[in-house]
Amino acid sequence: MMASSGGPILVQKFGGTSLSDSARLSNCADRVAQAVGAGNRVIVVVSAMGRTTDQLVELAHSLGSDPDPRALDLLLATGELASTAMMTIALEKRGVQAVPLGGREAGIRTDQTHGRARILAIESTRLHDLMSSGVVPVVAGFQGVSPLGEVTTIGRGGSDTTAVALAAAVGAGESGGGCEIHTDVDGIHTADPRVIPKARRLSEIGSDEMLELAAVGAGVLQERAVVFARRFDVPLRVLHSQKPGPGTLVLRETSSMERNSVIGCALRRELGRVGISGLDMAIGGQAAIFMALADAGVMVDDIVQTDGDDGISLAFTVEHGELAEARDVVRSAIERLSPGDDSVGVDVEIGLAKISAVGSGMRSAIGVAGRMFEALSKAGIPILNITTSEIRISCLVPQDRGEEALEVVHDAFGLDRDPQDGPFLGLTDHDEA
Repeated sequence: MMASSGGPILVQKFGGTSLSDSARLSNCADRVAQAVGAGNRVIVVVSAMGRTTDQLVELAHSLGSDPDPRALDLLLATGELASTAMMTIALEKRGVQAVPLGGREAGIRTDQTHGRARILAIESTRLHDLMSSGVVPVVAGFQGVSPLGEVTTIGRGGSDTTAVALAAAVGAGESGGGCEIHTDVDGIHTADPRVIPKARRLSEIGSDEMLELAAVGAGVLQERAVVFARRFDVPLRVLHSQKPGPGTLVLRETSSMERNSVIGCALRRELGRVGISGLDMAIGGQAAIFMALADAGVMVDDIVQTDGDDGISLAFTVEHGELAEARDVVRSAIERLSPGDDSVGVDVEIGLAKISAVGSGMRSAIGVAGRMFEALSKAGIPILNITTSEIRISCLVPQDRGEEALEVVHDAFGLDRDPQDGPFLGLTDHDEA
């Protein structure tokens, strides 16, 4: 079966759990064959099968506690390459002409930051040539090639980013197509349904809300993928890979964006916090520290500053896996700022989680923060820090209370209710006052 040479361009991405065994992979191949049969020009993006990436990381660390980043990227990229070959074989069995492509062959050009590379450009000529010939390109997600010609990986969840970036590069939206993310849940929910079984699937969600949820721990979509989709106007839908259903459509705006003040909540586990005390109040200290962290590729969240008689105190959170590196980078930056000065303290704290409530309706609602804090307080869950954006409220809590906090906040905003029943009572909206 040859793909259409002139129909809509559809990028279909399949996650690792969706490809974890031959039966699941076969179901995914059926989805691709159906899309081709419907007249679409299809590009497939695949993740590594099952826990392959985790197993490769464990294997690498069993041989050396600090593997060379270049070698580690080359090793981890093999997981997606294996999936690419397997999917191509499965498609050929269904009569679909397909060609397996690594990140290099697909034209994915990145910077040189191993493990956290950024996509700089996609040379899409070969992809267009294959589609014009009725062939399905099967692309290894999560990887690209640096200016030095080295294999790079673009971070966990990077296959989502690969898929949306490819959709943008080949003009999927302009062709009448888009990007589908096939995963192990049937769409975006008001909370992780594996933790909160009564969480409700959303038929649509605004891209601003989705970006906030992705940034604070909703694992269904990778944050950078949502940024690409919004920036390049790529229609994006999340679907279950193993069963039919409408999924969730991610839009710039939705018709019900202000029906409820809160549309969903998310839990981000395994966070650590770096604390800096006694920093000189001279201008430039904060810039030196956070530029050093940026240069090292460390993702920082929830920055808090307080001023005291003994100088500035700063605190920020990072994922546990980056905590040791963040601490060392900060210490090096402080040593460069004040050589030989041991008055600046650098401490780390582990065992934290972040619970967040998100909703564009917060822009015009009164009482959202109070309701969230009250619910956590009644449950006896301590709030260790608070950060906000225009449409998000986040609280740091002890990690061992994280899942309980997620359920408490989900219940506090009635997120299991159908919004067609009307706004959740108890919050006052300016527009309706």
